[in-house]
Amino acid sequence: MRHVNNALPNQSEIRKVVKEFYALTRTHPELGPVFAEHVTDWDSHEEKIIDFWCGALLRQPGYSGNPMQKHLAAGNVLPDHFPIWLNLFDSVLTRHLSQEKAVYWSTLAHRIGKSLSFGLEYAERKTTSIPPNLSSFSTL
Repeated sequence: MRHVNNALPNQSEIRKVVKEFYALTRTHPELGPVFAEHVTDWDSHEEKIIDFWCGALLRQPGYSGNPMQKHLAAGNVLPDHFPIWLNLFDSVLTRHLSQEKAVYWSTLAHRIGKSLSFGLEYAERKTTSIPPNLSSFSTL
């Protein structure tokens, strides 16, 4: 079995994936309008997300923020957006990374996406009596 570091993308790969993902997101029929309402400086946004992924994947300092609060405050981000986001993100990962790196990063992205989706759904319903809808998420 390989050491987990072999599955980690490097900073250059993270940058390439984030840049391509957001280029595609800007023109996506469902995701584009959501981002367009909030992102006016794409370079700054992409740098923040690159810092996020470098922290999450490589344990590099630099990102400070609360993704859940940002997504809640946006007001137009819906739980149903996350499977779309993740499918698009996975397509970029598989184009630019080895299978091992793509699977590693995708697994983390899906965990984060599910957490954000569940948080948004919970905030929308204000109750835990009805479990979140898991049917829109694919398994790896």
